Amino acid sequence: MRYAYAITAALLAGGAAATLTLQQPVGAQVAQNAGSVGSGPRGGPASFADLTQRLSPAVVNISTTQRVKVNQQQQQNPFAGTPFDDLFRQFGGGGGGGGGGQPTTREATSLGSGFLISADGYVVTNNHVITGGQDAASAGTTTMESITVTLQDHTEFKARVVGRDAVADLAVLKIDAPKPLPFVQFGDSTRTRVGDWVIAIGEPFALGGTVTAGIVSAIHRSINGGPYDRYIQTDAAINSGNSGGPLFDMAGNVVGINTAIYSASGGNVGIGFAIPAEQAKPVIETLRKGGRVKRGYLGVQIQAVDDEIASALGLPKNHGEIVGRVEPGYAAARAGIQQGDVITKVNGQDVTPDNTLSYTVSNLPIGSRVPIELFRRGQKVSVTAVVGERPPESQLRGQLGADQDDDDQDNGNGGQGAQGKATASALGASIQALTPQIAQQLGVPAATRGVVIASTDPDSDLASNGLKRGDVILSINQTPTPTVAAAAALIDGARRSGRDSVLLQVQRGNQPAQYVGVKLQKK
Repeated sequence: MRYAYAITAALLAGGAAATLTLQQPVGAQVAQNAGSVGSGPRGGPASFADLTQRLSPAVVNISTTQRVKVNQQQQQNPFAGTPFDDLFRQFGGGGGGGGGGQPTTREATSLGSGFLISADGYVVTNNHVITGGQDAASAGTTTMESITVTLQDHTEFKARVVGRDAVADLAVLKIDAPKPLPFVQFGDSTRTRVGDWVIAIGEPFALGGTVTAGIVSAIHRSINGGPYDRYIQTDAAINSGNSGGPLFDMAGNVVGINTAIYSASGGNVGIGFAIPAEQAKPVIETLRKGGRVKRGYLGVQIQAVDDEIASALGLPKNHGEIVGRVEPGYAAARAGIQQGDVITKVNGQDVTPDNTLSYTVSNLPIGSRVPIELFRRGQKVSVTAVVGERPPESQLRGQLGADQDDDDQDNGNGGQGAQGKATASALGASIQALTPQIAQQLGVPAATRGVVIASTDPDSDLASNGLKRGDVILSINQTPTPTVAAAAALIDGARRSGRDSVLLQVQRGNQPAQYVGVKLQKK
């Protein structure tokens, strides 16, 4: 996944805005003049020219200048071990010489797109456009020096940040102009359908005022970029520099904010993604007022129910999400939700790949009481939770990296006897008891209870799912496995009940435990 922004500097080329009626969204004129778009062959528009002429003046270029502090130790010495090594160090290379390992400061620039949403100069863009995105973050400590907004007539304004939200990847800027500015407005993206025409206007590769057209390829698309993935996918060309620019419908309304692309090369391959207006608009309104975006939160670590997990649990495919961890003290824990529960419905809404648990809960009012339906050890269970407020991202990252404790005690039995051999035959892996010494060697928390994989059959489904020697099996079919005997009994029970797969909860090192559905070996 790549952000659609470019690390470069450029000036915009574009048309004049003198013919606009400045006190209304320019898209409103398009709606009044919708017939001018015309109808082309097979129902397509004859031309996008009128639409582009009216909308382009509200699209802007955003360039930033940042100061990036880089440790000299990070700089590689290409001449190490050669006669030029001393010369390289003499002139400050490789963290040696007179530098003394002190950090150096460099200037970096970034380029992206944005659009005006009011005549008095409020501008919307992506958060990663003004923060430098992944490249700046990996380089070192970054300090923003300046943000410049350039209009289509080449007029430049210094901008200030009104608010930004890293989770939604959105930001609101403000420029002060001596006269009213052209602007556009958000449309209703909930009415956007696959196959609808859309146009993107932005600054790809510093080529100002570039217009591309295509259709909506998919909606509610998840790209595993964050907990609230729900993008509009389009085949309208989106490239580096388009980030933060608008995706318009044929009425001239913003239905999406261009954000990311799928590409191995970094260029357009016809797969671009835009944040839908329905998701962006409330965040933008909050930021514009100087507020902080608040989201609902249950306090669970979750993962999707893939085909293997669904088969192991006897559940329908693409329905529900499984709880990998319950955070103590939060809404889920207080409601009685447990690790291993599969949450299938929240507040009357089904949990599906298109309507994830994170997205649904984030939009619920904080403090509201919501019914939750879940699947627990073969039984349907209903609970009621009081929605909490999502903590800061830094706090969440600390929680996800915390050690995971398990209250089940080890009953001994570290042997690999007949039971262990039977389990190895069924799983495609030999297992042994997890002793304190092995736990220390594997880097798992000392309180972990389970059995450890000693070896795997490379032809087994377990191996094809990425499990390997040293992984710890905490439970099978949501029942703890503190001993080899317990694991063997659960495998035998699954086979006796006619199941051909089991659900394993697996921990690797100090990483959070994951659920994996594994097919049993045929006898």
